[in-house]
Amino acid sequence: MKIKPVITGTTGMVGKGVLLECLDSPDVESVLVINRKPLGIKHPKLKEILHKDFFDLSAIESEMKGYDACFFCLGVSSAGMKEPEYTDLTYNLTLAFAKVFIAQNPGSVFCYVSGAGTDSSEKGRIMWARVKGRIENALLDLPFKAAYMFRPGFIEPLKGIKSSTRLYNTLYVVLRPLFPVFRAMPKFATDTARVGKAMINIAIKGYGKKHLECIDINEISKQSL
Repeated sequence: MKIKPVITGTTGMVGKGVLLECLDSPDVESVLVINRKPLGIKHPKLKEILHKDFFDLSAIESEMKGYDACFFCLGVSSAGMKEPEYTDLTYNLTLAFAKVFIAQNPGSVFCYVSGAGTDSSEKGRIMWARVKGRIENALLDLPFKAAYMFRPGFIEPLKGIKSSTRLYNTLYVVLRPLFPVFRAMPKFATDTARVGKAMINIAIKGYGKKHLECIDINEISKQSL
Protein backbone atom coordinates (compact mmCIF):
# COMPACT_ATOMS: atom_id res chain seq x y z
CA MET A 1 0.00 0.00 0.00
CA LYS A 2 1.25 3.45 -0.94
CA ILE A 3 -0.12 6.56 0.71
CA LYS A 4 -0.82 10.09 -0.48
CA PRO A 5 -0.50 12.52 2.44
CA VAL A 6 -1.22 16.22 2.81
CA ILE A 7 1.43 17.99 4.89
CA THR A 8 1.20 21.41 6.56
CA GLY A 9 4.02 23.41 8.09
CA THR A 10 6.67 22.28 5.61
CA THR A 11 8.49 25.61 5.78
CA GLY A 12 9.18 24.79 9.46
CA MET A 13 11.69 22.34 10.92
CA VAL A 14 9.43 19.39 11.70
CA GLY A 15 7.23 19.73 8.64
CA LYS A 16 10.18 19.95 6.29
CA GLY A 17 11.70 16.87 7.90
CA VAL A 18 8.45 14.96 7.42
CA LEU A 19 8.25 16.11 3.80
CA LEU A 20 11.81 14.99 2.98
CA GLU A 21 11.10 11.51 4.37
CA CYS A 22 7.90 11.30 2.32
CA LEU A 23 9.70 12.30 -0.87
CA ASP A 24 12.39 9.66 -0.20
CA SER A 25 9.97 6.89 0.78
CA PRO A 26 8.89 4.24 -1.75
CA ASP A 27 5.73 3.87 0.35
CA VAL A 28 4.55 7.41 -0.50
CA GLU A 29 2.98 7.85 -3.94
CA SER A 30 2.57 11.62 -3.91
CA VAL A 31 2.49 14.56 -1.50
CA LEU A 32 0.40 17.72 -1.31
CA VAL A 33 1.81 20.56 0.79
CA ILE A 34 -0.26 23.60 1.72
CA ASN A 35 1.80 26.62 2.72
CA ARG A 36 1.46 30.35 3.15
CA LYS A 37 4.79 30.98 1.40
CA PRO A 38 6.72 29.05 -1.29
CA LEU A 39 8.68 26.05 -0.13
CA GLY A 40 11.34 26.23 -2.82
CA ILE A 41 11.51 22.47 -3.48
CA LYS A 42 10.74 20.76 -6.79
CA HIS A 43 10.08 17.01 -6.93
CA PRO A 44 8.05 14.69 -9.18
CA LYS A 45 5.96 13.53 -6.19
CA LEU A 46 5.31 17.02 -4.87
CA LYS A 47 2.37 19.37 -5.41
CA GLU A 48 2.29 22.69 -3.57
CA ILE A 49 -0.67 24.97 -2.91
CA LEU A 50 -0.08 28.49 -1.60
CA HIS A 51 -2.91 29.69 0.61
CA LYS A 52 -2.83 32.56 3.08
CA ASP A 53 -5.92 32.02 5.25
CA PHE A 54 -6.02 28.62 6.97
CA PHE A 55 -9.26 29.63 8.70
CA ASP A 56 -11.02 29.76 5.32
CA LEU A 57 -10.13 26.86 3.04
CA SER A 58 -13.17 27.12 0.78
CA ALA A 59 -11.07 28.15 -2.23
CA ILE A 60 -8.88 25.04 -2.06
CA GLU A 61 -10.99 22.40 -0.31
CA SER A 62 -11.74 20.51 -3.54
CA GLU A 63 -7.98 20.20 -4.17
CA MET A 64 -7.61 18.48 -0.77
CA LYS A 65 -9.75 15.56 -1.90
CA GLY A 66 -8.28 12.12 -2.60
CA TYR A 67 -5.63 11.87 0.12
CA ASP A 68 -5.07 9.12 2.70
CA ALA A 69 -3.53 11.06 5.55
CA CYS A 70 -2.79 14.51 6.92
CA PHE A 71 0.52 15.18 8.65
CA PHE A 72 -0.26 18.40 10.47
CA CYS A 73 3.06 20.02 11.42
CA LEU A 74 1.94 23.65 11.43
CA GLY A 75 2.35 25.47 14.71
CA VAL A 76 3.45 28.67 16.44
CA SER A 77 5.41 29.36 19.60
CA SER A 78 3.36 30.46 22.61
CA ALA A 79 6.11 32.87 23.70
CA GLY A 80 4.66 36.29 24.40
CA MET A 81 1.08 35.25 23.66
CA LYS A 82 -2.00 35.40 25.83
CA GLU A 83 -4.21 32.32 25.94
CA PRO A 84 -7.01 33.68 23.66
CA GLU A 85 -4.54 34.55 20.89
CA TYR A 86 -2.67 31.27 21.19
CA THR A 87 -5.96 29.36 21.22
CA ASP A 88 -7.05 31.06 18.02
CA LEU A 89 -3.78 30.37 16.18
CA THR A 90 -3.53 26.78 17.33
CA TYR A 91 -6.80 25.22 18.48
CA ASN A 92 -9.19 27.10 16.17
CA LEU A 93 -6.91 26.96 13.14
CA THR A 94 -6.08 23.26 13.53
CA LEU A 95 -9.71 22.24 13.99
CA ALA A 96 -10.83 24.34 11.02
CA PHE A 97 -8.30 22.54 8.82
CA ALA A 98 -9.02 19.08 10.22
CA LYS A 99 -12.78 19.40 9.69
CA VAL A 100 -12.34 20.37 6.04
CA PHE A 101 -9.83 17.57 5.51
CA ILE A 102 -12.04 14.84 6.98
CA ALA A 103 -15.02 16.11 4.99
CA GLN A 104 -13.01 15.69 1.80
CA ASN A 105 -11.33 12.43 2.84
CA PRO A 106 -13.54 10.15 4.96
CA GLY A 107 -11.60 7.19 6.33
CA SER A 108 -8.31 9.09 6.42
CA VAL A 109 -5.61 9.25 9.11
CA PHE A 110 -4.59 12.44 10.93
CA CYS A 111 -1.19 12.91 12.62
CA TYR A 112 -0.81 16.03 14.74
CA VAL A 113 2.49 17.39 16.08
CA SER A 114 1.78 18.37 19.67
CA GLY A 115 4.60 18.32 22.23
CA ALA A 116 6.01 16.56 25.28
CA GLY A 117 4.15 17.70 28.38
CA THR A 118 0.81 18.32 26.67
CA ASP A 119 -2.01 18.38 29.22
CA SER A 120 -4.87 16.06 28.24
CA SER A 121 -6.89 17.20 31.27
CA GLU A 122 -6.93 20.76 29.86
CA LYS A 123 -6.75 22.03 33.45
CA GLY A 124 -3.03 22.38 34.23
CA ARG A 125 -1.11 25.56 35.01
CA ILE A 126 0.88 25.70 31.76
CA MET A 127 -1.07 27.60 29.13
CA TRP A 128 0.33 26.04 25.95
CA ALA A 129 -0.03 22.54 27.41
CA ARG A 130 -3.72 23.13 28.20
CA VAL A 131 -4.42 24.44 24.70
CA LYS A 132 -2.55 21.59 23.05
CA GLY A 133 -4.51 19.17 25.21
CA ARG A 134 -7.76 20.71 23.96
CA ILE A 135 -6.61 20.30 20.38
CA GLU A 136 -5.64 16.67 20.90
CA ASN A 137 -8.95 15.82 22.54
CA ALA A 138 -10.94 17.56 19.81
CA LEU A 139 -9.03 15.80 17.03
CA LEU A 140 -9.56 12.42 18.66
CA ASP A 141 -13.31 13.11 18.67
CA LEU A 142 -13.44 13.69 14.90
CA PRO A 143 -14.48 10.73 12.71
CA PHE A 144 -11.06 9.92 11.27
CA LYS A 145 -10.13 6.32 10.59
CA ALA A 146 -7.49 7.05 13.24
CA ALA A 147 -5.84 10.12 14.75
CA TYR A 148 -2.44 10.16 16.42
CA MET A 149 -0.98 12.83 18.66
CA PHE A 150 2.81 13.13 18.30
CA ARG A 151 4.45 14.44 21.48
CA PRO A 152 8.16 14.78 20.71
CA GLY A 153 10.59 16.24 23.21
CA PHE A 154 13.93 17.43 21.88
CA ILE A 155 14.06 17.13 18.07
CA GLU A 156 17.40 17.07 16.27
CA PRO A 157 17.17 18.60 12.77
CA LEU A 158 18.81 16.43 10.11
CA LYS A 159 19.57 16.75 6.37
CA GLY A 160 20.48 20.42 6.60
CA ILE A 161 17.15 21.49 8.08
CA LYS A 162 17.02 24.58 10.28
CA SER A 163 14.26 25.76 12.56
CA SER A 164 12.35 28.93 11.71
CA THR A 165 12.48 29.77 15.43
CA ARG A 166 15.53 31.83 16.36
CA LEU A 167 15.64 30.53 19.92
CA TYR A 168 15.66 26.91 18.74
CA ASN A 169 18.56 27.65 16.38
CA THR A 170 20.48 29.27 19.23
CA LEU A 171 19.88 26.25 21.45
CA TYR A 172 20.90 23.99 18.57
CA VAL A 173 24.36 25.59 18.45
CA VAL A 174 24.74 25.44 22.24
CA LEU A 175 23.51 21.88 22.61
CA ARG A 176 25.07 20.34 19.51
CA PRO A 177 28.02 18.81 21.42
CA LEU A 178 25.47 16.93 23.55
CA PHE A 179 23.61 15.35 20.61
CA PRO A 180 25.37 11.97 21.03
CA VAL A 181 24.01 11.90 24.59
CA PHE A 182 20.49 12.83 23.42
CA ARG A 183 20.56 10.09 20.78
CA ALA A 184 21.17 7.57 23.54
CA MET A 185 18.02 8.79 25.37
CA PRO A 186 15.10 7.68 23.16
CA LYS A 187 12.58 8.58 25.86
CA PHE A 188 13.42 12.26 25.58
CA ALA A 189 14.84 12.94 22.12
CA THR A 190 14.20 12.14 18.49
CA ASP A 191 15.04 13.70 15.11
CA THR A 192 13.22 15.04 12.07
CA ALA A 193 13.85 11.89 10.02
CA ARG A 194 12.41 9.57 12.66
CA VAL A 195 9.31 11.75 13.06
CA GLY A 196 8.72 11.55 9.31
CA LYS A 197 9.28 7.81 9.11
CA ALA A 198 6.99 7.24 12.09
CA MET A 199 4.18 9.20 10.43
CA ILE A 200 4.50 7.21 7.22
CA ASN A 201 4.54 3.89 9.10
CA ILE A 202 1.62 4.75 11.33
CA ALA A 203 -0.50 6.00 8.41
CA ILE A 204 -0.04 2.64 6.71
CA LYS A 205 -0.03 0.18 9.62
CA GLY A 206 -1.69 1.99 12.50
CA TYR A 207 -0.58 1.80 16.13
CA GLY A 208 -2.03 0.77 19.46
CA LYS A 209 -1.57 4.15 21.15
CA LYS A 210 -3.13 7.49 20.25
CA HIS A 211 -0.64 9.63 22.20
CA LEU A 212 2.92 9.03 21.02
CA GLU A 213 5.84 10.10 23.17
CA CYS A 214 9.45 10.23 21.94
CA ILE A 215 10.08 6.58 22.70
CA ASP A 216 7.00 5.55 20.68
CA ILE A 217 8.00 7.76 17.75
CA ASN A 218 11.50 6.29 17.71
CA GLU A 219 10.18 2.74 17.90
CA ILE A 220 7.60 3.18 15.14
CA SER A 221 10.18 4.79 12.86
CA LYS A 222 12.29 1.63 12.93
CA GLN A 223 9.47 -0.74 11.97
CA SER A 224 9.58 -2.24 8.49
CA LEU A 225 6.50 -2.10 6.30
